[in-house]
Amino acid sequence: MSEFKIIGLVGRQGSSEQALYSLKRLIRYLQGAGVEVILEDGTAESLPGHTLRVCSNEELGKSCDLVIVVGGDGSLLGAARSLAKYNVPLLGVNRGRLGFLTDIKPDDIESKVEEVLQGKYMMESRFLLETSVMRKTALLGGGDALNDVVIHPGKFVRMIEFELYIDGQFVYSQRSDGLIISTPTGSTAYALSGGGPIMHPKLDAIVIVPMHPHTLSSRPIVIDGSSEIRIIVGEHNVAYPHVTFDGQTHVVTNPGDEIYIHKKPHKLNLIHPLNHNFYETCRTKLGWGSHLGD
Repeated sequence: MSEFKIIGLVGRQGSSEQALYSLKRLIRYLQGAGVEVILEDGTAESLPGHTLRVCSNEELGKSCDLVIVVGGDGSLLGAARSLAKYNVPLLGVNRGRLGFLTDIKPDDIESKVEEVLQGKYMMESRFLLETSVMRKTALLGGGDALNDVVIHPGKFVRMIEFELYIDGQFVYSQRSDGLIISTPTGSTAYALSGGGPIMHPKLDAIVIVPMHPHTLSSRPIVIDGSSEIRIIVGEHNVAYPHVTFDGQTHVVTNPGDEIYIHKKPHKLNLIHPLNHNFYETCRTKLGWGSHLGD
């Protein structure tokens, strides 16, 4: 008897025909396996004529033993931000491009999901970042990120000034195009494009990557995952820096505003097939060399 008796399904809004085909295959397989299937309400709109129970993300988190996301890494990032606090594990079926997080191939849906239902899987814990933007003593806004928090000038191409503090200690003042604060999960995303290091997902660490800094000596810094990061927006900025969470939602700051970033107490439990290999994923997705002679 599987430990996963109620499974929620999440697909990307405006899913492609291929993604809808995968969702229908998944529904057919799960129903045949005697599992109760619940659709996330946005996903249900893409599947007219179905007879399944429909729930909001919140109800999905409270009701399900497992949530399967059909889409790209962006779809899984969105589900993770919504569902991490409910401690429900996520499994990804890749219908996007890279697929660092959604690692089941569409052709393997039935076989790999069957293995998971039989208890043949590995579970990985990933932490998220929680951000608060303060204007004096008032909370201006905030958000969660599984990949990264990015401070950038918005639609203007001009440098921004800020001060960085870690655990209350002054690190530096900087003029640059911005700053990427990334989890190990996000180290293969935007932070990698900015010259940051690739971090193994099991690391309890945060990387801070400057974006085109004005001084050549500014380099990425890897810090303890439990660190408290504080960024003060410079008083002389002409642009109004944006703070973006996983490239989705954002908050616009004023000079003098303060940005606080730390690890979120709720972690994401991410399920992988037993043959999952982080380094093989890097080789495949990033075009690394294979064995000599292959």
